[in-house]
Amino acid sequence: MPLTSILRADPETRRLDWWREARFGMFIHWGLYAVPAGVWKGQDTPGLGEWIMGRFKIPVPEYEKLAKEFNPVRFNARAWVKLAKDAGMKYLIITSKHHDGFAMFDSACSDYDIVDATPWGKDPMKALAKECAKAGIKLGFYYSQSQDWHDPDGMGNGWDYKDEKKKDFDRYLKHKCIPQLTELLTGYGPISIIWFDTPCKITEQQSLRLKRHVHKLQPDCLVSGRIGNELGDYGSLGDNQRPPGAVEGDWETPCTLNDTWAFKTKDKNWKSVKVLLELLASCAGKGVNYLLNVGPTAEGVIPKVSVNRLKAVGDWLKVNGEAIYGTTGSPFPYEHGWGRITCKKGKLYLLIIKWPRGTFVLPGLRNRVKGARILGDERTPVTVTQSHSKKRDEHVIELTLPRKKPDTYVSVVELSIVGTADADQMPLQQPDGSVNLAVHMATP
Repeated sequence: MPLTSILRADPETRRLDWWREARFGMFIHWGLYAVPAGVWKGQDTPGLGEWIMGRFKIPVPEYEKLAKEFNPVRFNARAWVKLAKDAGMKYLIITSKHHDGFAMFDSACSDYDIVDATPWGKDPMKALAKECAKAGIKLGFYYSQSQDWHDPDGMGNGWDYKDEKKKDFDRYLKHKCIPQLTELLTGYGPISIIWFDTPCKITEQQSLRLKRHVHKLQPDCLVSGRIGNELGDYGSLGDNQRPPGAVEGDWETPCTLNDTWAFKTKDKNWKSVKVLLELLASCAGKGVNYLLNVGPTAEGVIPKVSVNRLKAVGDWLKVNGEAIYGTTGSPFPYEHGWGRITCKKGKLYLLIIKWPRGTFVLPGLRNRVKGARILGDERTPVTVTQSHSKKRDEHVIELTLPRKKPDTYVSVVELSIVGTADADQMPLQQPDGSVNLAVHMATP
């Protein structure tokens, strides 16, 4: 069965319009955890860099000392936003407060924030809001609504605050969570998304309370699927998760450039440009937004390797962006071995990863094709031949393509079609003789 939307409420369509068009966004994980950068007292942290406090069960007073070392003198909001724009990203979401409880903005609720507790003493969210507005990039804030390892009433810290009976989560919501959300939603201009995370034991009523509060202050602001209790304005897949086929409803998948979200000195397992573009094509082909993360250093620098890869993705989108932005997923219920498919009204895009040596054959598309072209190569003609076997009700399209692959990574052929894309929903034998029996298409 296909993955279906988790939404219970029917969000206003206009609230999601820009998000459905965007398809590609930047995630930024930045906080005190950038100081140890994955190493605590000589030991490498297992797993994610931003979880270092939790992994080593670092006592609150000891972890707090990192604030005195956090001095991002090389932070440049304009450069960060320009990178997002150059990469072809349409929105930017940054950690305003992660599970460690440290506010990366000037909060009146607590002195445990970047302005009051660090030698830098500035609010980077103000600068980012200003630059995003100039660049036409939608700004969103990640906010850990349940886990707060610094607050006695927050969830997650069982090493400092061991007696669960003393914790009052409603008190935490009242005195920290909701006031800080109010600050974020009233002090930084229009906010596109509040990206909640790890709902843990939050109740449905508590999730609903947060959602209503966000929409009351900014009616157009989206609430991410990780608010808990299936109350998000759109669904959030698991970290680096890709569904096996097209999804129903509105979904986003957050992905890393290497193996962690926050900066880790020793994590060098960077995804190649080829892999990043294939992931972008795969997400778009399933109707899923692709939220790609960067982890800046404690000095405020996005690693050069991240910059170079994102710019390469942006160069590809300058040529092939119409096959990503504003598209819906493939009309076929299975993936093709040669690449992915996206759609718009009257258009079908073949995002070809494995370029054919001869004629390209696509069985199962029922629409009449009026013409075809290679994005970025208007001079090379593409011949289209269509056939239909009435006996087998089999539709086949053949394209005569140039021998040389137009793009190093993913080449795009646009088909102009009549009507909305319509494909055979049964598994069909492909030109190479294979039949894709996708697991998600099976019935018990």
